[in-house]
Amino acid sequence: MADSTQFVFTSGLIIGVALVVLGVGAWVLTDFASITALIPAFFGILAVGFASVGRETDRERLSVYGIGALGALAVLGSLRAVPEILAVATGGEVGSVVAVASQGTMIVLGVALVAVAARAVATDR
Repeated sequence: MADSTQFVFTSGLIIGVALVVLGVGAWVLTDFASITALIPAFFGILAVGFASVGRETDRERLSVYGIGALGALAVLGSLRAVPEILAVATGGEVGSVVAVASQGTMIVLGVALVAVAARAVATDR
């Protein structure tokens, strides 16, 4: 694993920071109403952790798989929001637009994590 893993780690850092900003932003926008708004931030901290471990140690493969698994969990955990995302997209009403936007963004960022990890694994073979 060479250049493709460095791309995964750079992407993991960037996406991890974006997830932290997303989680904290959602929590602030909902007036600190629910701690669950911080879930993306927890995923972001883990992504930054995996990326940092991969860059700083010889555990590159483990870090790449960790980033991919984390992305998959982010997507799977947020899939329940798809009907609400479709409702917002078609002009319907939902309980919290901030929550729906946060979960939709988490799906996109999770898919990005899975994609860069899969690319690195495929390139390595």
